[in-house]
Amino acid sequence: MSDGFRPPTRVALLALTCIGQFMVLLNNTITSAALPDMQKRLDTSLTGLQWIVNAYVLAVAMLLLAGGVFADRFGGKRVFLGGMAVFTVASLLCSLSASVGWLLAARVLQGIGAAALSPASLALLASGHPSPRDRVKAIGQWATFSGIGLAVGPAAGGILVEAFDWRAIFLINIPIGLVTLAVGARILPDSRNPEAPPLDLPGQVLALLVVGTLAFGLTEAGDQGWTAPPILGCFGATVVLLALFLVVEARAARPMLPLRLFRLRLFTVSNAAMIVVGFGLMGSGFFFTQFFATVQSHSVMRSAMETLPCTVAMVACSPYAARAATRFGFRAVVTVGLVLAGGGLVTMAAVQADTPYLNVWWRLAVTGIGFGLTMSPLTGATISSVSRAEGGLASGISSTTRQIGAVFGVAVLGAVVRTRQEHGASYGSGLNTAFLVAGAVTLLSAVLTGLWLVQRRSPEPEAPEITPTRTPQPTGSRS
Repeated sequence: MSDGFRPPTRVALLALTCIGQFMVLLNNTITSAALPDMQKRLDTSLTGLQWIVNAYVLAVAMLLLAGGVFADRFGGKRVFLGGMAVFTVASLLCSLSASVGWLLAARVLQGIGAAALSPASLALLASGHPSPRDRVKAIGQWATFSGIGLAVGPAAGGILVEAFDWRAIFLINIPIGLVTLAVGARILPDSRNPEAPPLDLPGQVLALLVVGTLAFGLTEAGDQGWTAPPILGCFGATVVLLALFLVVEARAARPMLPLRLFRLRLFTVSNAAMIVVGFGLMGSGFFFTQFFATVQSHSVMRSAMETLPCTVAMVACSPYAARAATRFGFRAVVTVGLVLAGGGLVTMAAVQADTPYLNVWWRLAVTGIGFGLTMSPLTGATISSVSRAEGGLASGISSTTRQIGAVFGVAVLGAVVRTRQEHGASYGSGLNTAFLVAGAVTLLSAVLTGLWLVQRRSPEPEAPEITPTRTPQPTGSRS
């Protein structure tokens, strides 16, 4: 690898790695367009829809760091092709699912493949561009192209569902996956890091149990009741498992999550804010298509298209967020972004069944602009808070926290909607309350970053070091 690649091979490498990350991000948003059709054809409840989304997101969130370790230890090519194979097979199984249970199992498998694809694609790209300048340029192109998956997901999903049904959103992955596997097996170089740390298996398992148990309790609480014994048991188990996780990580020689990093204020605050970004973005995004399709009775395709102002604005804003943070500092840009995102979500709480789209689209656009301004600077803040040697770990943790926030957002806001319905409110009123809660949480986070998103004992705000490393950037964002 020391002699680098010839330009044509580098172009092919960039194309393959972009396709891999594009598919990961596409499947974050394309599912939202199919939820109304899934609910009708699979005869499932809101809880079932939540699990269809969260099964994928939870698997990605919990295995992203492990995927980065595997890519370094066993080679980016092996992990990339293995992840693509798992992702493709899982997509086929998703399309063949006849029940929610089988679909959930296939979605978990799809998330496992995605958790391998994302860090492996970045590891391959970084190792294929030995020159730092070339690497930065290639990673910027990778992030821009793959981030398009966020914007086209709802539209592509709406078109496919309208023409066929929800199964088409998974079938589209199969030919892309097969071509990528065939070409990748021939041209991808192999690369590995012999000094990569071993996988922290106890920490990995406990982290999965902590987040999974809490997500289960939050998701099922709306159906079973917040005081039901199984729900209280989940919350109690979460506390015990979290305590055990902290003990194990504190004693581990090479922990997956070094607890000493949380003594760094910039690291702690930026990751806390990233959880809120995932909470507000995915939690509210889960309901955008359902608002247009269910409350306003629009077609699936039209509903998907009507959500585009949020995703397009977010993707369009992301490239400029890092530049703005370099000039004005993390705190200013992130705080403004959170205020805009929170404000946009609060205004969504006022939309009704008869609200014309001309009075809705701008609310989605403001929300998208706000979130677009936050993600790259927050990742940069996390990386800048640690040593250069730990930049990859910090980037992976930032990715993971955002995905964890997404899991909790879908779970909590879904519980809010169901609780409102149980008290006699309409589904539309429940959505308004969910948007209001998401907006309020995001605005509170703006206060947090406005006060504390600074590097302690630093004479001036750190410039964002946003160069991705071998660990994954936030899934679903341009960083």
